Amino acid sequence: MRDVFTRLYSDGRAYAEAEVERQKLRAGIVGAGVRDALIFATAGIMLVFAAIVAGLVGIILALSPLVGPGWATGAVFGGALVIALLLLLVAKGRIDRIKKAVKP
Repeated sequence: MRDVFTRLYSDGRAYAEAEVERQKLRAGIVGAGVRDALIFATAGIMLVFAAIVAGLVGIILALSPLVGPGWATGAVFGGALVIALLLLLVAKGRIDRIKKAVKP
């Protein structure tokens, strides 16, 4: 009888160790996937910002012959600020709505 319990204990211990190793492997795979996703997302966001800058420069260059470089820069800068302000106000509204919904 004692032999059976000893074998049961050793089998249980071996199973637990194998399960710990399996979970470590899964965590490593998930960690590598998250790392890769963050790298790709960062590269994508950087490209979006570069495209926005290129677009703004293109608008300035297109407006320069019509109104001059100074006014073109001012118009694009002002337009970008107005759009940024509107987006920030929309974000503030969403945050306020969330606060109101979560408020106890």
